[in-house]
Amino acid sequence: MHLLLSNHFLSLQNPPIFSNRRSRRRILFPTVKRKITIAVTKSAASGSGSSQRATTLQNETLEILEWRSLCNQLSPFTSTSMALTQTQTGAIPIGQTVEESQKLLDQTAAALHAMKALKSEPLDLAAIENVSEIVRCAASGQLLTVTELCRVRRTLRAARAVWEKLVAIAAGSSGDSSESYTPLLEILQSCNLQVELEQKIGFCIDCNLSIVLDRASEELELIRAERKRNMENLDSLLKEVSTQIFQAGGIDQPFVTKRRSRMCVGIRASHKCLLPDAVVLNVSSSGATYFVEPKEAVELNNMEVRLSNSEKAEEMAILSLLSSEIAEAEADIMCLLDRVLEVDLAFARAVYTHWVNGVCPIFISKEYDAENSIEGGNALSVDIEGMQHPLLLESSLRNMPDDLASNPGNTSKLYGENDVTVAGNSSEQTHNFPVPIDIKVECGTRVVVISGPNTGGKTASMKTLGLASLMSKAGMYLPAKNQPRLPWFDLVLADIGDNQSLEQNLSTFSGHMSRICNILEVASEESLVLIDEIGSGTDPMEGVALSTSILQYLKDRVNLAVVTTHYADLSHLKEKDSRFENAAMEFSLESLQPTYQILWGSTGDSNALAIAKSIGFDRNIIECAKNWLENLKTENQVERKGLLYQSLMQERSRLEAQFKRAASLHAEIMELYHEIEDEAKDLDKREIALREKENQKVEQELNAAKLQIDNVITEFENQLRTAPYNEFNSLIRKSESAISSIVRAHNPRDGFSLSKTNTSNYQPHSGEQVHVKGLGNKLATVVEAPGEDDDTVLVQYGKVRVRVKKDNIRAIQSSKRTATSSIHRLRTQEQQGGEFQNSSDANNIYETSYGPLIKTSKNSIDLRGMRAEEAAHHLNMAISAREPQSVLFVVHGMGTGVVKERALTILRTHPRVTKYEQESPLNYGCTVAYIK
Repeated sequence: MHLLLSNHFLSLQNPPIFSNRRSRRRILFPTVKRKITIAVTKSAASGSGSSQRATTLQNETLEILEWRSLCNQLSPFTSTSMALTQTQTGAIPIGQTVEESQKLLDQTAAALHAMKALKSEPLDLAAIENVSEIVRCAASGQLLTVTELCRVRRTLRAARAVWEKLVAIAAGSSGDSSESYTPLLEILQSCNLQVELEQKIGFCIDCNLSIVLDRASEELELIRAERKRNMENLDSLLKEVSTQIFQAGGIDQPFVTKRRSRMCVGIRASHKCLLPDAVVLNVSSSGATYFVEPKEAVELNNMEVRLSNSEKAEEMAILSLLSSEIAEAEADIMCLLDRVLEVDLAFARAVYTHWVNGVCPIFISKEYDAENSIEGGNALSVDIEGMQHPLLLESSLRNMPDDLASNPGNTSKLYGENDVTVAGNSSEQTHNFPVPIDIKVECGTRVVVISGPNTGGKTASMKTLGLASLMSKAGMYLPAKNQPRLPWFDLVLADIGDNQSLEQNLSTFSGHMSRICNILEVASEESLVLIDEIGSGTDPMEGVALSTSILQYLKDRVNLAVVTTHYADLSHLKEKDSRFENAAMEFSLESLQPTYQILWGSTGDSNALAIAKSIGFDRNIIECAKNWLENLKTENQVERKGLLYQSLMQERSRLEAQFKRAASLHAEIMELYHEIEDEAKDLDKREIALREKENQKVEQELNAAKLQIDNVITEFENQLRTAPYNEFNSLIRKSESAISSIVRAHNPRDGFSLSKTNTSNYQPHSGEQVHVKGLGNKLATVVEAPGEDDDTVLVQYGKVRVRVKKDNIRAIQSSKRTATSSIHRLRTQEQQGGEFQNSSDANNIYETSYGPLIKTSKNSIDLRGMRAEEAAHHLNMAISAREPQSVLFVVHGMGTGVVKERALTILRTHPRVTKYEQESPLNYGCTVAYIK
């Protein structure tokens, strides 16, 4: 075996190429084509055109009967994750033919026998994992990891152990008892357990350590042996060198370690000269220790790297081969998982049988039913005695031992040494809840009409019958007594509950009729139909007529139909046709409570008046109801119809008169509405005309004020050019007084605004000058504009910064803002300069106007992010391109200051730059240059 595997692996010299694990590694070994199996679903409905509708109705019925909740009861008894998923989702297999259903029942019986034989040594089904995804990855050409290969091996080994144990208990039985295990053995009998693949994985991989073994291939064994010898030599050499360094005082103690995947020694930085030709691989964080590779160790380390790469390549080759073999066995492994799932579900059904004290149902053939219906007698086609609703039964079985629920394979709790029963007699406890019911339908009966009071158990009884049929088809034993007998139904179709749908525009009655119509289309001669409150939700007479017609249709086209109703007329159908049968829910007139028992062959009353009397209704109300009941008898129907028709006609006449009055009132209201609408349109037009006239008047006043202020500013600038320095203050005061007079003349209420400013819509901007009410309407500069959720503005007045509300500031006119800025600039220069050193320079400054200091995209250049030379080039070009008497905002940022210093140097020496102002609190990282 060793030689065979080694030779097999030696053929793989070139390792496979694979990608990262996260992208599901793809390798270059040939992809095995998957065998495609097409599952042909057998249609239970007659005719291929209605198969989809039949499937939809069947799924809706499973939801109505809460089949998923019932399947979920099997979940604690499953051992594999595959079976757990199927039970929790309600996807356990249901026989599509009577043979399939009988096969499932036989498997359950065989599992019960096996549980008794196994006793304290249950099957280890829990060790079988769902490796279907791993197998599919291998089949698609992906490289499996060591862990994934081990999971496949464990699953194959556990499946083989299950098969061997089943074979052992079958061989240990004698006579007819050995045949009882045949249904279980047949599940796994045709499976390929892939023993060779399991052994090959175990031979190549140690699953406990998750490593590839040396014996996997001769090449791997040789590589690892060579690598071991090389490492011994390398370790011996480095230990000797490290000892010499230690003896020379180059390290506190001999130290051999690995850095950058290479073996090396530690040495103090001060003693590095002890190994002059060594290669420094790393340095400690403090810099005091060097990790060096001696010259003598370089070749040995190179050999270690080469051998390590060769080892990894050989391991990948081995994993590649094992992955390809799993891919080739995909069909067998997937088939094995499906069969193991069948075994697990069979044992889950067996434990469930003991849990509910279930008994095996027997299917009645159509020939038996037909034969007994012709001969007559009391033969029953449905004979279920003491059946308890399995979902209601669950609450009374909560006290089951926890170890039984957690480990259903442990049968020591189920069967004692002397217990010879299979199922059904393990407990003497009888459950009072839910109430057991008997379902007995004679051969030849096709329609059963159940009547009786509300809350009497009619719907629960129907659901019990539906679940009994589905459980039998799925191979589950029934929580009943004796031996239940019932036909095999190809479809179980139910209309129970409220089918109202707002999305489909269906009322309760329409919803019921729509579903019943679909049921009639897909039902076959082997179907079971369950209809709750047939014909309800509409006129009683029409409901009775429609219900009768539906039941007459069903009697010729289904195996069995069970309906519930409050219509007494439906109970008379039995008198005309023997294929109809009546049943009633028993009601105790003494206790005025339902007993939940079915009285077959009887007709039930609703007992509404008796129930109302027991609740405590007034005696007069009860007597009045009885009188109305007498009036509704059949002999009074004609008279009642006439009175009802006359009442409806009177109501119609009254409604028509109300409609006419409403129409007349509506016409008057609409006429008044149109009149008011026309008046509103005229008012809007007049309002627009007045607003336009007012706007023109305001605009004329604004233009006049602006012209007067411009004249004052022009006169001020002209006088400024010729006036001596000692008259500047008087000129400034004179100009300010003239501008204030113009403003007061046009708006006496506000000394600084030409019109009332809508402060609610005004949005100040950073750097803008505004009037602040709290400072006596003084001018201040906006330092920080308000945010989206902030209603305050940060302003600066002199050296003081203060935050004020936006309502307390007012904008100033642009022309005045310019003049005031100029005056403020002159005063600042006067205060800072004291007196001009050169009168000719002062005259040049005051004579030149550079316009408003407002930064825009056209008068700014951004040097941030540039190198010094690149910034110098762009700045020179920008200065040359600027028009005379203008400003240039140079944005250089904060940074390291290199670009800023270069920009300031250019501004100081450039012939076109008159002066420049460095960054201010309002313009951090920006210098303003004045261009000649």
